[in-house]
Amino acid sequence: MAYNFKNLTISKISVIGAGQIGPDIALHFAKSLSPFGVSVIVVDISPQALEKAKEKVHKKIAKGVEAGAFKPEQAEKIKNALIFSSDYDQVHNSQIVVEAATEDENIKDKIFRQVERLTEDACIYLSNSSHMQPEVIFRNIKNKTRCLVAHYFFPAEINPVVELVPGKETDTSILNLLLSFYEAIGKVPIKVKSSYGYAIDPIFEGICQTAIMCFEKDWGTEKEIDTAAMKALGLGVGPFTALNLTGGNPITAHGLDEMGKLLMPWFKTPTVLHEKTKTKEKWNTAQRGEKVELSPEKEEKLVKEFRGAFFALASHILDIGIVDINDLNMACELSLVIKAPFAFMNKLGINNAYDLVKNFCANHAAFPFPKVLDKAKSEGGWKLKDIITSKREDVLLITIRRPKVLNALNLEVLGQIKNAMEEVKNDSSIKSVVITGFGVKAFVSGADINMLASLKTPEEGINNSKNFQVVVDYVENYSKPVVCAMNGFAFGGGNELAMACTARICKKGLPVLVCQPEVNLGFIPGAGGTQRLPRIVGVEKAAEILRTGRSVSSKEAAEIGLVYKEAEGNLVDEAVKLAKQIASGEVKAKTVPKEPISKNGDPKQIEIGHLSKKIDEILVKAIYEGSRMSLKDGLDLESRMFGECMKTQDMKIGLENFKTNGPKAKAIFIHQ
Repeated sequence: MAYNFKNLTISKISVIGAGQIGPDIALHFAKSLSPFGVSVIVVDISPQALEKAKEKVHKKIAKGVEAGAFKPEQAEKIKNALIFSSDYDQVHNSQIVVEAATEDENIKDKIFRQVERLTEDACIYLSNSSHMQPEVIFRNIKNKTRCLVAHYFFPAEINPVVELVPGKETDTSILNLLLSFYEAIGKVPIKVKSSYGYAIDPIFEGICQTAIMCFEKDWGTEKEIDTAAMKALGLGVGPFTALNLTGGNPITAHGLDEMGKLLMPWFKTPTVLHEKTKTKEKWNTAQRGEKVELSPEKEEKLVKEFRGAFFALASHILDIGIVDINDLNMACELSLVIKAPFAFMNKLGINNAYDLVKNFCANHAAFPFPKVLDKAKSEGGWKLKDIITSKREDVLLITIRRPKVLNALNLEVLGQIKNAMEEVKNDSSIKSVVITGFGVKAFVSGADINMLASLKTPEEGINNSKNFQVVVDYVENYSKPVVCAMNGFAFGGGNELAMACTARICKKGLPVLVCQPEVNLGFIPGAGGTQRLPRIVGVEKAAEILRTGRSVSSKEAAEIGLVYKEAEGNLVDEAVKLAKQIASGEVKAKTVPKEPISKNGDPKQIEIGHLSKKIDEILVKAIYEGSRMSLKDGLDLESRMFGECMKTQDMKIGLENFKTNGPKAKAIFIHQ
């Protein structure tokens, strides 16, 4: 057995190094690829390290079973896929080798020279370095075209971000293949040009340096500084706690000094960090549940310092030109569990962010003021996007990329989709459009719940619905065919966007493809769901799906005509092919009727269980009265009915239950 992805066939992956991160990298590969029979070899010269790594990984697998992340039979497959060995000959016949050894260029060089003797020329070499440039690591490898850095973040089996750093001789096609491959196995890869420390570590280690400098200046205790950093930047844990958890003192101490030589003089290892590294002493951080109080004056001083440092560091990385702003903004948030830096600056106000950086640089003479901030200020903020656009011959491909919220829609994202389509509307070289989502789990998980929760009045609800409908209508009435490639589940607004497309195509074998779950949250669809679904699958089938909020599998979606077909091969490739066929007239797509579709009388009785009878009453009116109207009038009715939900107690109850208890907890509706 093997895992086939594009022109890559994988039966064996080897991970060299059984220390801090290697076993976690191996665990992620095993979780993703064991269903395909792929073997994952962990190699280390130390039998003790291997035994410890095996014990650690098996404990994590057992915890996964306890938490319900996977079933016992899946756990056995993962365990069986993992082989721990001190025999380097096990690396034979690997298609990918990931080195995760000590951050020492001579050790890495020695490992890869040994691996080169054991593998074929097509084997891809990846180094999980956190700092070193690929040109240094792979300096003695003959075929450098297949060599690059794949920088994982702690903990590697959970943290989604991987920085892919090609060297000067890396084959671009291999880089692009790996970007797609990592996305296909559930990671969020970003491309970073070769530079010491890459894009994210200089920011993280710069924040750690800032924290230690504050400590050395007696601005607070480690506990106080950690607390202030978390408040200032939205960190999951403070910098001192992060250094303790990752055992990061030695690597940070080394990295800061090297960055001082190679990036800018401001980076410098503080004396106390050198001392902690020598003594192997941990920082004095707060225990779980311990509350740390700060005086308002101390907190304000520390918050300003951390925000100034964070914004300056992120802007500096843009200044050196090694990464795309949208990649960096997203990857910082995901990898460091921190606020997305450029979105955060926009939220605070670009002038406020500019002043914080100006003051920080004035107090840190070795830190040059980032030039990109001048441009951002003159433009009124950072220009950010949650979509990626590319061209496949004469097809525009739009990928919605918001992995933190599973590609959830808000008006800003919809506006970006509309703008991208508007830009090529009169471009004769573009014949059709494909819209898809990033990753493998979700096309679009729904509308952004925080946006919905902010709506207070019927008027606000009507306006929100109409604003969504404007963009969805634009997609439906676009002058060129638009195919939706449903790479995962489409809930709520995601399905409503998909239904507005000329045709839909989905991955085969998905137990859950679409769902209109709004009734579970105490409201109704507002972006066309009550009108387009009946026109595509029939009124009674649509009413049953909408009123119960149940999910529909990919198989059922194909059977009832909600999707054109299930794709067995590469989804985007098949979507592009379908878009071209529709554009050429080879395939005739079934359009959503604009005229009334029904003269039905009373709706059928449906068992709705715990769901709100009040919301069901509003929903029934939208479905059945709308089916007797034109699509245009039906959509107007839907917006008014969505506004009616704002008057109910059940919408407040449903949204609060979702925010407090999560999507699986049933709301206790009062039917008012």
